[in-house]
Amino acid sequence: MTTRYTKDHEWVRMEGDVAVVGITTYAAEQLGDVVYAELPAEGATFAQGADMAVVESAKTASDVYAPISGVIAGANDAIKNEKWEIINHSPQGEGWFVKIRPSNKAELDALMDEAAYANYVKGL
Repeated sequence: MTTRYTKDHEWVRMEGDVAVVGITTYAAEQLGDVVYAELPAEGATFAQGADMAVVESAKTASDVYAPISGVIAGANDAIKNEKWEIINHSPQGEGWFVKIRPSNKAELDALMDEAAYANYVKGL
């Protein structure tokens, strides 16, 4: 499946039966250099749109919301080990935040595709 996006600048991409989630390149650029990130514990359950994580930069702190409902299947070890710079260098690659086992894959259909998200960002 292709990558989907939220209006809060999270991305989600299905890889097998888990969804990989992170913040978009746009969000990382707006934050600037990330100095801290707090990720949820494996096994935690979140509803779509719930506060799931926190990311902080020298400029601001920002909540990261669950783009879909489900259970956390794992978190990025590099981020847990305070290698926050990967969020800035590769927010939609190595800087992913968590993997979620979706409880309702249909929620993905309501999210923006890449073209819609690009148009959304242009309007900001």
